[in-house]
Amino acid sequence: MTSMDTATLISPGQLATALAGPRPPAVLDVRWQLGGPPGAEEYAKGHIPGAHYIDMNADLAAAAGPAGRHPLPDPEVLGAALCRAGVDADREVVVHDAGGATAAARAWWLLGWAGHRRVRVLDGGLAAWTAAGLPLEQQAPAAEQGGFVPAPGALPTLDADQAAALARTGLLLDARAGERYRGEVEPIDPRAGHIPGAVSAPTMDNLRPDGRFRPAAELAERFAALGVKPGAEQLGVYCGSGVTAAHELLALHLAGIDGGALYPGSWSEWSGQPDRPAATGPDRG
Repeated sequence: MTSMDTATLISPGQLATALAGPRPPAVLDVRWQLGGPPGAEEYAKGHIPGAHYIDMNADLAAAAGPAGRHPLPDPEVLGAALCRAGVDADREVVVHDAGGATAAARAWWLLGWAGHRRVRVLDGGLAAWTAAGLPLEQQAPAAEQGGFVPAPGALPTLDADQAAALARTGLLLDARAGERYRGEVEPIDPRAGHIPGAVSAPTMDNLRPDGRFRPAAELAERFAALGVKPGAEQLGVYCGSGVTAAHELLALHLAGIDGGALYPGSWSEWSGQPDRPAATGPDRG
Protein backbone atom coordinates (compact mmCIF):
# COMPACT_ATOMS: atom_id res chain seq x y z
CA MET A 1 0.00 0.00 0.00
CA THR A 2 1.40 3.39 -0.93
CA SER A 3 1.65 6.35 1.39
CA MET A 4 -1.20 7.99 -0.49
CA ASP A 5 -3.43 4.98 0.14
CA THR A 6 -2.53 5.14 3.82
CA ALA A 7 -3.36 8.84 4.00
CA THR A 8 -6.75 8.56 2.34
CA LEU A 9 -8.08 5.09 3.11
CA ILE A 10 -8.46 3.59 6.56
CA SER A 11 -8.94 -0.08 7.39
CA PRO A 12 -11.49 -1.37 9.91
CA GLY A 13 -8.72 -2.22 12.36
CA GLN A 14 -7.16 1.21 12.04
CA LEU A 15 -10.52 2.86 12.60
CA ALA A 16 -11.26 0.74 15.67
CA THR A 17 -7.88 1.76 17.13
CA ALA A 18 -8.51 5.43 16.34
CA LEU A 19 -11.96 5.34 17.95
CA ALA A 20 -10.40 3.99 21.16
CA GLY A 21 -7.81 6.77 21.19
CA PRO A 22 -7.79 10.10 23.00
CA ARG A 23 -9.06 12.11 20.01
CA PRO A 24 -11.32 9.83 18.00
CA PRO A 25 -12.33 10.87 14.50
CA ALA A 26 -15.82 12.00 13.61
CA VAL A 27 -17.41 9.07 11.78
CA LEU A 28 -20.03 9.83 9.14
CA ASP A 29 -22.32 7.02 7.99
CA VAL A 30 -23.54 8.08 4.54
CA ARG A 31 -25.22 4.86 3.42
CA TRP A 32 -27.26 5.42 0.26
CA GLN A 33 -27.94 3.64 -3.00
CA LEU A 34 -30.07 4.57 -5.95
CA GLY A 35 -33.38 2.77 -5.61
CA GLY A 36 -32.25 0.98 -2.46
CA PRO A 37 -33.59 1.01 1.10
CA PRO A 38 -33.39 4.38 2.92
CA GLY A 39 -30.01 4.79 4.54
CA ALA A 40 -31.50 6.05 7.81
CA GLU A 41 -33.40 2.78 8.24
CA GLU A 42 -30.27 0.73 7.61
CA TYR A 43 -28.32 2.94 10.03
CA ALA A 44 -30.92 2.36 12.76
CA LYS A 45 -30.51 -1.41 12.41
CA GLY A 46 -26.85 -1.16 13.33
CA HIS A 47 -23.92 1.21 12.84
CA ILE A 48 -20.34 1.76 13.90
CA PRO A 49 -20.31 2.96 17.52
CA GLY A 50 -20.38 6.74 17.66
CA ALA A 51 -21.11 7.18 13.96
CA HIS A 52 -23.55 9.91 12.92
CA TYR A 53 -25.89 9.40 9.97
CA ILE A 54 -25.59 11.94 7.14
CA ASP A 55 -28.37 11.93 4.56
CA MET A 56 -27.35 11.99 0.90
CA ASN A 57 -30.43 13.82 -0.32
CA ALA A 58 -30.95 16.21 2.60
CA ASP A 59 -27.38 16.97 3.70
CA LEU A 60 -25.02 16.18 0.83
CA ALA A 61 -27.13 17.63 -1.99
CA ALA A 62 -29.59 20.40 -2.71
CA ALA A 63 -33.08 19.59 -3.93
CA ALA A 64 -33.32 17.83 -7.28
CA GLY A 65 -34.34 20.02 -10.20
CA PRO A 66 -33.06 21.45 -13.48
CA ALA A 67 -29.50 21.37 -12.11
CA GLY A 68 -29.69 17.59 -11.68
CA ARG A 69 -30.67 14.97 -9.15
CA HIS A 70 -27.93 15.80 -6.64
CA PRO A 71 -26.82 19.42 -7.03
CA LEU A 72 -24.15 20.68 -4.66
CA PRO A 73 -25.63 21.40 -1.22
CA ASP A 74 -26.20 24.78 0.34
CA PRO A 75 -23.02 25.36 2.38
CA GLU A 76 -25.03 26.28 5.49
CA VAL A 77 -27.09 23.08 5.29
CA LEU A 78 -23.93 21.02 4.79
CA GLY A 79 -22.17 22.82 7.61
CA ALA A 80 -25.05 22.31 10.03
CA ALA A 81 -25.15 18.57 9.33
CA LEU A 82 -21.39 18.25 9.75
CA CYS A 83 -21.39 20.22 12.99
CA ARG A 84 -24.13 17.97 14.44
CA ALA A 85 -21.75 15.11 13.70
CA GLY A 86 -18.93 16.78 15.60
CA VAL A 87 -16.84 17.88 12.62
CA ASP A 88 -14.18 20.49 13.36
CA ALA A 89 -11.58 21.81 10.96
CA ASP A 90 -8.77 20.12 12.91
CA ARG A 91 -10.58 16.86 13.71
CA GLU A 92 -10.08 13.89 11.45
CA VAL A 93 -13.22 12.69 9.68
CA VAL A 94 -13.88 9.14 8.50
CA VAL A 95 -16.70 8.56 6.01
CA HIS A 96 -18.22 5.25 5.02
CA ASP A 97 -21.21 3.63 3.35
CA ALA A 98 -22.38 0.03 3.15
CA GLY A 99 -19.49 -1.24 1.05
CA GLY A 100 -18.14 0.10 -2.23
CA ALA A 101 -17.60 3.74 -1.16
CA THR A 102 -19.71 5.28 -3.91
CA ALA A 103 -21.72 7.36 -1.43
CA ALA A 104 -18.75 7.77 0.90
CA ALA A 105 -16.72 9.24 -1.94
CA ARG A 106 -19.36 11.93 -2.41
CA ALA A 107 -18.90 12.91 1.25
CA TRP A 108 -15.10 12.74 0.90
CA TRP A 109 -15.18 15.00 -2.15
CA LEU A 110 -17.70 17.44 -0.63
CA LEU A 111 -15.65 17.86 2.52
CA GLY A 112 -12.60 18.58 0.37
CA TRP A 113 -14.61 21.01 -1.77
CA ALA A 114 -15.73 22.71 1.45
CA GLY A 115 -12.14 23.08 2.64
CA HIS A 116 -11.68 20.21 5.10
CA ARG A 117 -8.24 18.62 4.79
CA ARG A 118 -8.40 15.57 7.08
CA VAL A 119 -10.89 13.16 5.55
CA ARG A 120 -10.43 9.41 5.17
CA VAL A 121 -12.62 6.71 3.66
CA LEU A 122 -13.26 3.37 5.35
CA ASP A 123 -12.05 0.93 2.71
CA GLY A 124 -14.73 -1.68 2.15
CA GLY A 125 -17.25 0.25 4.23
CA LEU A 126 -19.53 -1.27 6.82
CA ALA A 127 -19.25 -4.67 5.13
CA ALA A 128 -15.53 -4.74 5.87
CA TRP A 129 -16.11 -3.56 9.44
CA THR A 130 -18.55 -6.37 10.19
CA ALA A 131 -16.42 -8.93 8.32
CA ALA A 132 -13.61 -8.02 10.71
CA GLY A 133 -15.84 -8.98 13.64
CA LEU A 134 -16.11 -5.44 14.94
CA PRO A 135 -19.19 -4.32 16.89
CA LEU A 136 -22.25 -2.37 15.85
CA GLU A 137 -24.67 -0.38 17.96
CA GLN A 138 -28.25 0.71 17.39
CA GLN A 139 -28.44 3.75 19.66
CA ALA A 140 -27.73 6.96 17.76
CA PRO A 141 -25.20 9.23 19.48
CA ALA A 142 -26.31 12.60 20.78
CA ALA A 143 -25.84 15.55 18.48
CA GLU A 144 -22.45 17.18 18.90
CA GLN A 145 -21.35 20.78 18.47
CA GLY A 146 -18.62 20.85 15.89
CA GLY A 147 -17.31 24.11 14.56
CA PHE A 148 -16.48 23.42 10.93
CA VAL A 149 -17.55 26.20 8.56
CA PRO A 150 -17.59 25.19 4.88
CA ALA A 151 -15.61 27.38 2.49
CA PRO A 152 -16.80 26.10 -0.91
CA GLY A 153 -14.62 26.04 -4.00
CA ALA A 154 -11.49 24.30 -2.74
CA LEU A 155 -11.91 21.63 -5.45
CA PRO A 156 -12.70 22.36 -9.12
CA THR A 157 -16.11 21.87 -10.72
CA LEU A 158 -17.52 22.07 -14.24
CA ASP A 159 -20.79 23.37 -15.60
CA ALA A 160 -22.43 21.87 -18.69
CA ASP A 161 -20.67 24.15 -21.16
CA GLN A 162 -17.28 23.49 -19.57
CA ALA A 163 -17.93 19.73 -19.61
CA ALA A 164 -18.81 19.90 -23.31
CA ALA A 165 -15.63 21.83 -24.07
CA LEU A 166 -13.44 19.53 -21.98
CA ALA A 167 -14.75 16.48 -23.85
CA ARG A 168 -13.37 18.07 -27.03
CA THR A 169 -10.13 19.61 -25.78
CA GLY A 170 -9.11 17.38 -22.86
CA LEU A 171 -10.43 14.21 -21.27
CA LEU A 172 -13.92 13.81 -19.81
CA LEU A 173 -14.58 10.48 -18.07
CA ASP A 174 -18.07 9.01 -17.76
CA ALA A 175 -18.21 7.05 -14.51
CA ARG A 176 -21.54 5.31 -15.14
CA ALA A 177 -21.97 1.66 -16.07
CA GLY A 178 -21.00 0.89 -19.65
CA GLU A 179 -24.54 0.09 -20.77
CA ARG A 180 -25.72 3.54 -19.68
CA TYR A 181 -22.79 5.23 -21.42
CA ARG A 182 -23.56 3.35 -24.62
CA GLY A 183 -27.23 4.36 -24.40
CA GLU A 184 -28.50 0.78 -24.21
CA VAL A 185 -30.48 1.53 -21.05
CA GLU A 186 -31.40 4.62 -19.06
CA PRO A 187 -33.26 3.75 -15.88
CA ILE A 188 -33.75 7.22 -14.41
CA ASP A 189 -32.65 10.22 -16.48
CA PRO A 190 -34.59 11.86 -19.35
CA ARG A 191 -32.51 10.52 -22.26
CA ALA A 192 -30.02 7.73 -22.90
CA GLY A 193 -26.46 8.17 -24.13
CA HIS A 194 -23.43 10.19 -23.10
CA ILE A 195 -21.81 13.57 -23.57
CA PRO A 196 -20.18 13.58 -27.03
CA GLY A 197 -16.45 13.01 -26.71
CA ALA A 198 -16.61 11.51 -23.21
CA VAL A 199 -14.74 8.29 -22.44
CA SER A 200 -16.40 5.39 -20.62
CA ALA A 201 -14.73 4.65 -17.26
CA PRO A 202 -17.18 2.66 -15.09
CA THR A 203 -16.72 3.33 -11.40
CA MET A 204 -17.03 -0.29 -10.36
CA ASP A 205 -13.78 -1.06 -12.18
CA ASN A 206 -12.00 0.83 -9.38
CA LEU A 207 -12.85 -1.90 -6.88
CA ARG A 208 -11.77 -5.41 -6.09
CA PRO A 209 -14.45 -8.11 -5.76
CA ASP A 210 -14.59 -7.55 -1.98
CA GLY A 211 -15.61 -3.91 -2.42
CA ARG A 212 -12.22 -2.47 -1.49
CA PHE A 213 -10.20 -0.26 -3.78
CA ARG A 214 -7.72 -1.85 -6.13
CA PRO A 215 -4.05 -1.14 -5.34
CA ALA A 216 -2.73 2.24 -6.42
CA ALA A 217 -0.52 0.76 -9.13
CA GLU A 218 -3.48 -1.06 -10.69
CA LEU A 219 -5.58 2.09 -10.60
CA ALA A 220 -2.79 4.08 -12.21
CA GLU A 221 -2.52 1.47 -14.95
CA ARG A 222 -6.26 1.56 -15.48
CA PHE A 223 -6.39 5.33 -15.86
CA ALA A 224 -3.32 5.41 -18.06
CA ALA A 225 -5.10 3.03 -20.45
CA LEU A 226 -7.99 5.51 -20.55
CA GLY A 227 -5.64 8.33 -21.52
CA VAL A 228 -5.14 9.92 -18.10
CA LYS A 229 -1.66 11.18 -17.38
CA PRO A 230 -0.28 12.22 -13.97
CA GLY A 231 -0.47 15.98 -13.62
CA ALA A 232 -3.16 16.21 -16.31
CA GLU A 233 -4.93 19.54 -15.97
CA GLN A 234 -7.57 19.00 -18.64
CA LEU A 235 -9.47 16.25 -16.84
CA GLY A 236 -13.11 16.07 -15.77
CA VAL A 237 -15.51 13.41 -14.51
CA TYR A 238 -19.28 13.04 -14.56
CA CYS A 239 -21.81 10.29 -13.87
CA GLY A 240 -25.58 10.20 -13.44
CA SER A 241 -25.91 12.85 -10.75
CA GLY A 242 -22.44 13.65 -9.39
CA VAL A 243 -22.19 10.83 -6.83
CA THR A 244 -20.17 8.05 -8.46
CA ALA A 245 -18.12 10.67 -10.30
CA ALA A 246 -16.68 11.53 -6.89
CA HIS A 247 -15.71 7.85 -6.54
CA GLU A 248 -13.75 8.18 -9.78
CA LEU A 249 -11.96 11.25 -8.44
CA LEU A 250 -11.13 9.35 -5.24
CA ALA A 251 -9.69 6.48 -7.28
CA LEU A 252 -7.69 8.96 -9.36
CA HIS A 253 -6.36 10.48 -6.14
CA LEU A 254 -5.32 7.05 -4.87
CA ALA A 255 -3.50 6.55 -8.17
CA GLY A 256 -1.58 9.78 -7.61
CA ILE A 257 -3.62 11.87 -10.05
CA ASP A 258 -5.19 15.04 -8.66
CA GLY A 259 -6.71 18.11 -10.25
CA GLY A 260 -9.67 16.46 -11.98
CA ALA A 261 -12.88 18.49 -11.96
CA LEU A 262 -16.35 17.21 -11.06
CA TYR A 263 -19.39 18.03 -13.18
CA PRO A 264 -22.02 18.10 -10.39
CA GLY A 265 -25.07 18.24 -12.68
CA SER A 266 -23.77 15.28 -14.68
CA TRP A 267 -26.06 13.35 -17.03
CA SER A 268 -29.16 14.14 -14.97
CA GLU A 269 -28.73 17.82 -15.83
CA TRP A 270 -27.34 17.37 -19.34
CA SER A 271 -30.03 14.95 -20.52
CA GLY A 272 -32.76 17.24 -19.22
CA GLN A 273 -31.72 20.01 -21.62
CA PRO A 274 -33.15 19.17 -25.07
CA ASP A 275 -30.58 21.27 -26.91
CA ARG A 276 -27.68 19.23 -25.51
CA PRO A 277 -26.55 16.44 -27.88
CA ALA A 278 -26.46 12.81 -26.74
CA ALA A 279 -24.03 10.32 -28.26
CA THR A 280 -24.58 6.55 -28.18
CA GLY A 281 -22.48 3.50 -28.86
CA PRO A 282 -19.09 2.34 -27.60
CA ASP A 283 -16.81 4.84 -29.32
CA ARG A 284 -15.51 8.10 -27.95
CA GLY A 285 -17.63 10.87 -29.47
